[in-house]
Amino acid sequence: MSQGRALQLLLLVVLFFGGIWPLTKHAYQFATPLWFGFARAGLAAVATGAAMAAFGRFHVPPRRDWLVIAVLGLLQIGGFFALSHAALAMVPAGRTAILCNVTIYWLVPLSVWFLGERVSTQRWVAAGIGLVGVLVMMGPWAIDWAAPGVLLGHGMLLLSALFWSIAIVVTRLRPPSRPIMELLPWVFAVAALVVLLPLALWLEPFSAGGGIGHQAMWIAAFIGLIAAPIGTWANVEAARHLNAVVASVGFLMVPVFGVTLAVMWLGEPLGWDLIVGGTLVVLSVVLAAKG
Repeated sequence: MSQGRALQLLLLVVLFFGGIWPLTKHAYQFATPLWFGFARAGLAAVATGAAMAAFGRFHVPPRRDWLVIAVLGLLQIGGFFALSHAALAMVPAGRTAILCNVTIYWLVPLSVWFLGERVSTQRWVAAGIGLVGVLVMMGPWAIDWAAPGVLLGHGMLLLSALFWSIAIVVTRLRPPSRPIMELLPWVFAVAALVVLLPLALWLEPFSAGGGIGHQAMWIAAFIGLIAAPIGTWANVEAARHLNAVVASVGFLMVPVFGVTLAVMWLGEPLGWDLIVGGTLVVLSVVLAAKG
């Protein structure tokens, strides 16, 4: 795959994943986090399975691809959904979009250590500028770290980004023999049935008010049937074919778009920190792409 094609897929990731968090935050008026995550993953499994069946490409994956399916299902989808959806109940949507997509914290060192990637000076500078931009957008000086759930929520988001990064590294070390789109029904099914459903039943039982109302189902349907399948496919393919710095810096555009939507739709405050931080992130993406 050409770098230009991979960058186009990265743009799809930004558009689909950046808009998910404000939508999800809105849905929490009518759903609990883990049940909403289960609905997303379950609907995505159905959608991708039906699409592959319609094209005659729904098959039981070969044995060698089950490692990729397990890593993507348990970590990138299941673990990521569980941690990020639970954290969203404690952290604003804009900040959630920032932290859970900051794979640059983890992906660059993991790729250097395990994949032996060589990173140019310009791309190290780009990564540094991107991290400064993220730090400014987060505005840690304005956060009440003693408030209930704030520290836990931020830690969960950083851990979710680590899960995502590990999955990317594994798919680059052990590329699947079948196209990623053919594996997605199994990936989403593993995430939904092995991770999210048991956690939802345990931590958000119906007797305690857990569940998802019909008002949130249209949001879960859009994300599960459209945004999640297309965004996940584009994310995995882009991450497999782009340099680690370009990929992880490019993923920083996801929170920039997410923060913009959170400000416009949810009315979250827009301050100098978001403007300056977003500008630094855009600059870092340009430098990384040219480096």
